[in-house]
Amino acid sequence: MAIKVLIVDDSQFFCRRVGSILHASDDFQVIGVANNGQEAIDKAKKLQPDVITLDVEMPVMDGVTALKQIVKVCDARVLMLSSLTYENAKITLDALDAGATDFLLKSYESISSDSSGFVGLLQNKLREIGRAKKFPAHSAKPLEQPNKTDVSDAVKSERTKAPVKGAAAGSASAKTNNSGIRRSSSSIPAVRHKIRLVAIGASTGGPVALQKVLGQLPANYPYPITVTQHMPGTFTGAFATRLNGLCQLNIVEAEDGMLLKPGSVYIAPGGKQMVFSGLSTSPKIQVRSTDPRIQFSPSVDVTFGSASKILQGDVLAIVLTGMGSDGTEGSRLIKAQGGTIWAQDEASCVVYGMPMSVTKAGLTDYQLSIEQFTGALIKQAK
Repeated sequence: MAIKVLIVDDSQFFCRRVGSILHASDDFQVIGVANNGQEAIDKAKKLQPDVITLDVEMPVMDGVTALKQIVKVCDARVLMLSSLTYENAKITLDALDAGATDFLLKSYESISSDSSGFVGLLQNKLREIGRAKKFPAHSAKPLEQPNKTDVSDAVKSERTKAPVKGAAAGSASAKTNNSGIRRSSSSIPAVRHKIRLVAIGASTGGPVALQKVLGQLPANYPYPITVTQHMPGTFTGAFATRLNGLCQLNIVEAEDGMLLKPGSVYIAPGGKQMVFSGLSTSPKIQVRSTDPRIQFSPSVDVTFGSASKILQGDVLAIVLTGMGSDGTEGSRLIKAQGGTIWAQDEASCVVYGMPMSVTKAGLTDYQLSIEQFTGALIKQAK
């Protein structure tokens, strides 16, 4: 069955061009066009599309304001279309928090021709989110913590909720599937090796998932954390700033030469690759230009692979929601060195591609729901 699409943009040219791109594929049915936010709300309510392409900047009512009303009247997944500016990056991140599923950069140059691969990228994005789960919008306010929490208090709190159970412990509440993967329910997995780094990879659905994972970790969390989120340049800086304002941890966009410090989170810069150098006891971040042969920049595989080389088995890697298989080969290298792999479970993923790939490859030690990761990470603190 074709994916029903509502196109929303104040540019008639852009609406026609997106329409022609979608009409070229049997996967899509364009059921309507709107040229401002209010019209988008009205047509979303009337037409009930599967997917909406929603421009960030529009007259009468902007995209984010319209989105907040659209999610109340329609169950569509929303793809935000944004230009590559810092201000639009902040607005787009607001949209993701308000209920948008994903975003795509747009420019008249890219959409006028297929030299940038925009046609294929747009079609693939819409296919992806057309099959994605629809979760209710959430507010970032619950993540705000006016008082800093000490890690010892957080650990005591988590240990009171449920005892630490490892894979070898055979907890009755930690189920094992037919592939031998542990699915954590009330128990929390305990890592049985030294941790020098928590490395996280994510794509579609990742920005909201990362807020949930990082938002309740205490300021003095004892391990450094790296985040490799598929996101373009400019956006990663805005994303780091946003997370830093919502979390107790110190969150920055990674820069070349930074030392990995406990209680700090380093966001891989968009359009580049984040790797590591130095000794395992004092690793440094290196930010490098990407190889055009690598599909993603930043790439989870590249960051995970470098972590396995420098930190060997002292890595806890986490693969969150996202399309495709980025992170699988990097997880394989971490696993070979004795590290641990956690993956998000299907039920809580927006897109189960990346965690599914790692799990099908037999690399996942535990599958956790997005709500379980924070407690699980706190229980590793010593």
